[in-house]
Amino acid sequence: MPGRTLYAGAAALCDKIAAQVPRIFDQAQNSLANHQKNLVALYKLQVEAALCTEEVRQGRGLRLVGEKIFEEAILQMLTRVLPLKKGVTPADRVVKFIGGYVKFVNEKALEQEDQEGNDEDDESTASRFTARLLQFFYKGFLAKDKNVRYRSLQSVAEMVNHLGLVDEEVYSELRSSLMDRVIDREVNVRVQVAIGLSKLSGTEGPSEEGEQTVQELLLDIMKHDASADVRRAAVLNIPIDDTTIDAILDRTRDVDITIRKLVYSAILEKNVTVGDNDQIMGPTHPRALTIAQRELIIRNGLGDREPSVRAAAASLLGRWVDVVGGQPEAEGEENPDVKVESGLIELLKMLDMAEQKYPVDAVLSVLTSRPEIFQNMIFGHEYWKNLTPETAFLARVFVEHGLTTNDNVRLEAVLPVVTELAFHIQDTFNELSSRVDEEQEARLLTDLTEDERIRYEDARLEKEAILGELLQLAVNLDYSDEIGRRKMFQLVRDMLSEDLLPQSLLNKCLDVLRELSPNERDLIRVVVELVQDLRDQARGNEGEEDLKVASPETSPGETPNTARPSRSNPPREQTAEEKARADATDYKCLLLCIGMLERVDGTLDENSTLAGILDELIIPSVKRKEYIFREKGLISMGLCCLIAKPLAINTAKFFVEQVPHSPASLQESLLQITFDIMMVHEAELRKYRPEIIPVLMEKLLGLVSMAASDKVRAVVCLGLSKLILAGMATDYELVLTNLIQVYLSPKTENNLELRQCLTFFFQVFCYSSPANQETIRSMFLRTYETLKEDREKLDEDEEMISPAQITTLFADWTDPNKLRTVVNAHDSTNSESQANMSIQLDLAIEVLRSLLEQNWAKEDKKVLCQLLPKLYLPDSADDDKVKELKVLVYALRSRRPIRDTMTNNAFTKFEAAVMKKFGKQLQDFNEEEYRKLEQLEKLFSFVDSIIPDDDDEEIGLDEPKRKGKKRRSDSIMTTTTEADDVTSAGSSKRGRSKPRSKRPRLSNSDDASDDEVTELHTPPPPTRKVPKRSAATRKPPQVVYVSSSADEDYAPTPRSEQSKKRSTNHVKNEEHEDVTFDSIIDGDEHDDENEEEEVHDLLAEE
Repeated sequence: MPGRTLYAGAAALCDKIAAQVPRIFDQAQNSLANHQKNLVALYKLQVEAALCTEEVRQGRGLRLVGEKIFEEAILQMLTRVLPLKKGVTPADRVVKFIGGYVKFVNEKALEQEDQEGNDEDDESTASRFTARLLQFFYKGFLAKDKNVRYRSLQSVAEMVNHLGLVDEEVYSELRSSLMDRVIDREVNVRVQVAIGLSKLSGTEGPSEEGEQTVQELLLDIMKHDASADVRRAAVLNIPIDDTTIDAILDRTRDVDITIRKLVYSAILEKNVTVGDNDQIMGPTHPRALTIAQRELIIRNGLGDREPSVRAAAASLLGRWVDVVGGQPEAEGEENPDVKVESGLIELLKMLDMAEQKYPVDAVLSVLTSRPEIFQNMIFGHEYWKNLTPETAFLARVFVEHGLTTNDNVRLEAVLPVVTELAFHIQDTFNELSSRVDEEQEARLLTDLTEDERIRYEDARLEKEAILGELLQLAVNLDYSDEIGRRKMFQLVRDMLSEDLLPQSLLNKCLDVLRELSPNERDLIRVVVELVQDLRDQARGNEGEEDLKVASPETSPGETPNTARPSRSNPPREQTAEEKARADATDYKCLLLCIGMLERVDGTLDENSTLAGILDELIIPSVKRKEYIFREKGLISMGLCCLIAKPLAINTAKFFVEQVPHSPASLQESLLQITFDIMMVHEAELRKYRPEIIPVLMEKLLGLVSMAASDKVRAVVCLGLSKLILAGMATDYELVLTNLIQVYLSPKTENNLELRQCLTFFFQVFCYSSPANQETIRSMFLRTYETLKEDREKLDEDEEMISPAQITTLFADWTDPNKLRTVVNAHDSTNSESQANMSIQLDLAIEVLRSLLEQNWAKEDKKVLCQLLPKLYLPDSADDDKVKELKVLVYALRSRRPIRDTMTNNAFTKFEAAVMKKFGKQLQDFNEEEYRKLEQLEKLFSFVDSIIPDDDDEEIGLDEPKRKGKKRRSDSIMTTTTEADDVTSAGSSKRGRSKPRSKRPRLSNSDDASDDEVTELHTPPPPTRKVPKRSAATRKPPQVVYVSSSADEDYAPTPRSEQSKKRSTNHVKNEEHEDVTFDSIIDGDEHDDENEEEEVHDLLAEE
C-alpha cells in the first residue's frame, strides 16, 4: 500500500539522517575549510528528506515527515552547542556553519523559484526550515543560563542577513525578541543583540507613530551602553547613512581607545568609496560630508592623545587626498609643474580656511605620513603667478614642515629668492588695494545688490588671505641676501603706513619686521617712528623739511632717529572728517603699539623712545570715553607695565578697580593684565608694596562670584590657580574654599572651561607636595559645612553634587599613594617632597572628633561615616595616633551610639579595618593605662568633656520604631510607686551583666497624687542595686532628683531640709573628686556602692 511504503521510507530516511547529520557537524566543528563541502552534503540530505511525505485526510493533505525528521536532527545537534560558554572554538564553528547553511539553502530556494517561476509568497522548504530554527532559538533568548542566551543570540545574529523571505509575523517576533534582550545583564549577550539589530535595521520598514525603531535603539546603545564591547559592536555593524553618520562621528570622542581607532580605520576609511572603484563615492567620501563633519573628523582624530588614533586619522586623510586628487595628465601632454599637490589643494578647498588650525594639522599630517608628496612638490613660476588662498596656504605650510624637518636643501630648491617673493607680495597688495577702491567706488555710485556685495567682499577677502599667507611665509625665509632684505624691509614699512592695509595683517607685518630688525631696540624705534608719522599725517602737521625719513636704501639697522617737528603754533579746530580720520589713525597706532609690545622683552628704561608713545598716545587713550580707544589703551598700558617695574607697582590696583565698571570683553583683558603683573613683578610688589597683594587678592576673590560672564569667571579662576601654584596667595584656605565652591556650584555646570581648569588645578596642587595635601585635609570639615550651607540656599531647579561625592573628592585629593606615585615618577629624594602616608589617618581622627563634638544631622553623619572606610590606613603609623584613633572609635561607640543601620555598617567596617591594620599595636588596649600617658591627657580631657547621649535622647530616636506598642502612660505599671520600681529593678538584676553607669533621673512633685501621672519623656526605671527593704509599713515615697556629675546640674526638690543638705553635700563632694566617672569604661565597684548608698539614704528619708 502507498501509505505503508512511505512510512517504511520515512523510517529508512530517519536512520540515514541520524547517521549522516552528526558526521557532518563533527567535521564542521573541526575546521572552517570543510564548511562548503558539508553545506552541499547537508543540503542534499535535506532535499531528499523533503521528498518524504505522507498523505493525510484521505489524500487532501500532506504531512512533511522527512522535513520534520531533518529539522529534529539539526536541532538535536544545536542543543549540544548552546550550553557551551564563549570562547569554545568548536562551538563558534558550528554556529558559523549553521548561519552559512541558512544562507546557502535560501540562495538555492531563490534560484529554484526563478527557474520554476513560483510565487515568492509561497512557502518553501527553506522558509519552513528557517522559521523552525528561529522558533527554537527564541526559547533560548529567555533561558536562565547565560551561555544558552549567548549562543542562541549568536546563532540568530549569524542568520539575520540570510533569512530570505520571511512572514511579517516571523519578522515582528524576531524584532521584538531582539529588542527585549537589549537590557540583558550579560555583556556578551548584549553584544550579539547589537549585531543582530544592526543587520536587521537595514530591512526595517516605517514604524508606527511613537514606536521606537531599531535604528533609534541602536543609536541609544552606541551612545549610552556601559560596555565598550557593546558600543563597539553597534558602531561596526550599524548601516552608514545620513541619519547615522553624526552618531558615528560622535564616537570619535568615545572613552574607549579601540572604538575611536576603529571609527577611523574600519568605518570612515573603509567607506570612502564603494568597493574598489575610486570613482563611486561612498558615504564617508569627503565630498559627501559637510564642512563641519570634515573638520570634526580632523580635529578629533589628529588631536587625540593616543598615537594609534592619530595614525588612523592620518591614514584616512591620505586616503581622502588620493580620491579627491586631479585626474592624471593625458599621455604625451607636457606640464611644467608636477601636480602631486593637487589632492591637497582640493582637500583644502573643502575646509574652512578661516579656521587656520585644522587645515594646518591636516596638511602637516599628510606631508608626514606621505613623504613622497613632500619630496615631489615643485612650486614653479606659474604657481606663484596664479596664487589662490589654498595654494598660498599650502606653500606656507610646506616651508614650515621643511624647517621642522631641517630639510633646507629641499626648501632652497623649491622656494623663490627673497626679492622675487617681495615682488609677489607687492603685486598682491596692489591687487588688494584695487579691489578695495573698486568696492568703495561701486558703493558710492550705485546701490549694490546683495549678490554684488558678496562678490566684492569675497574678492577682497581672497586677496587678503593670499597676502597674509605670503607674509607668514616671509618670516621663515633666509635673509642673507642684503638686496632682498632691504627690499622686503621697505615694502613692509610702506604697507604699514598705508590706510588700506587690513587690521588683521598688522601683526603679520610686525612679525616680518621683527625678523628683519637686528634687535628689539631697532624694532621699537621703527614702529615708534611709524606711529609718529601716521599721527602727524592725520593731523595735517606734516613738515617734510623738519623730518628725517628713511630712504628706500636705508637698512633696518641704520634707521635714523626721528626729529619731532615743533608745535609752537596752537592747533586749529578739526573738522568732523579730520577728527574721524585722526581717530582711525590713533586706533591703528594703538594696534601697532600692542603688536610691538607683545613682541619685545626689554625694559622701558632700555627703550626710551617708548616714553613718548606712552605719554602722547596710550595714557590719553585710557582717559577717553570711547570704549574702543579705552580698551586698546588699557591693553597697551598693561603691556607697558610688564616691561616697566615702577609703572606696574603704581598701577596694579588701578586695573583691578576698572573691572566692575567695564564690559565683559574688557574685563577679561583687565584681569589678564592684573594676573600678569602679579606674576611678573612678584618680588617688586612684595618688596615695595607688600600691602597691595592682600587688597588685590580680596578684590579678585570678590569677582569669583560677581563675574559678569562665564568667560570672566573662568579667567579669574585660572589666574587664582596660577597664583596659588606660584605661592602668591595670601590666604590659601580662603582662596581654595572659594575655588571649591565655584567648582561644585550648579551655576558653573555649563562652564566647561572653568570646570576643566579647576579639575586639572586641584590634581596638580594636591599631588605636587605633602604640604598642599595637608592644607586640603585641614580645611575638609569647614569646607564641607560651607558647601552644606550653599546646598540649603539652592533654588528648586538647581542641583548640586551629593555630599557623598564631595567627601569622595577630598578622599581622592588627600590620597598619599597618588602623591607617592608622582614623586617616584620624578625620582625625587627630597624629604620635603615625600608623601605623608598617615595623612588620611589624621583625616579620620579629625572626622571622629567632629562626630563626637558636633551635633551633625543624620544624613551628614551617614556621609562622614561612609567616608571612613574609603580612607587609606598606612601599614605602620605612630603609636600615639593609633591609640588616639582607637580611643575616639571607642568613645563614639559609647557616647554617640550610631542607630542608623547603613551608617553603623560603614563605621563597623572602618573599625574592623583599624583592628586588622593595627591589631598588634592595640592588643593591650586598656583605658586606665592610657589615661596615665601624658601624651594622651588632652585626648581624654576632650573625651570626658563629651556629654553622652542620655536616655531621653535615645527614646526620642527610637520612638518611630515603637509605633503600635502601648505607651507607658496607658499602663497600670505607670501608677505604681517609684520605690516599687526601684526595688523590682534592683532585684531583677541578679545574674545580669553590669549595666552602663548612668544615673537615673527621678521626678518629684508635691502636688502629684497616686492616681495622676505626668509623663515628660519618662526614663526607664533606675537599674542600681539597692538593699531589699520591707515596704509593708511605708508610704509610697515621693520621686526626687538624684544629681551626678554625668547629668546636667538640676536643683533637687526634696521635702525635708535634711535630704536637701545631704544631696547638696554629695554634689559638692563629687565636684572635688579627682576621678571622673564619665569614661569609656564603667567606674569601679566602689563607686557604684557609693551611688547605691546615696539612693538608699534618699529613700530612707521618706
